[in-house]
Amino acid sequence: MTVHVSPDRNEPAVADPIVVRDEAMRHLSAREVLLDAAFGADRCAKTSERLREGRLPADRLALVAEAGEHLVGTVRLWNVTLGPGRPALLLGPLAVDGAIRSSGIGGLLMREATSRARDEGHRAIILVGDEPYYRRFGFAVAKMERLWMPGPVERSRFLGLELVPGALDGARGLVSPTGGEVPRWQGLELAGAWRRAA
Repeated sequence: MTVHVSPDRNEPAVADPIVVRDEAMRHLSAREVLLDAAFGADRCAKTSERLREGRLPADRLALVAEAGEHLVGTVRLWNVTLGPGRPALLLGPLAVDGAIRSSGIGGLLMREATSRARDEGHRAIILVGDEPYYRRFGFAVAKMERLWMPGPVERSRFLGLELVPGALDGARGLVSPTGGEVPRWQGLELAGAWRRAA
């Protein structure tokens, strides 16, 4: 998908068209740099990370935005369960290059991610994030009160989106990871080893 974005008047112009595509191995190093810049070195201490560590993103739901050869945005969705027998997706992290943060790239990634999730037959997406930002994509605190995360989280930032009406009705229990596990080689988690070497 190729999209032209119009930056905010205070933002530098985006010279190249923005292309949203599936994340590939060649994007991993630049993605880590982007996430560190967006969230800081302690980003892996967040509660949502407990649901991502050692897991692979959901199939076809790890996306990047590129401007020419530069990675300028990223989003991933992860398979989770909302209590027993209720599959859903966890969205995050969503990050955009700080130099062009108000240019619409985050919205572009969000719309593509939620559209793909719906097309893939997923029923609901949850996330931990700023409600004023994610409200525009349909996320809300409604129906999240009986769910909890594997660590502390501000309830006002614990949001859900129904891709199918009623998908969060009666949701109750611990949010747990269910996605594929990161490949291991001789007992070493390859993703963790790669991060330390990067």
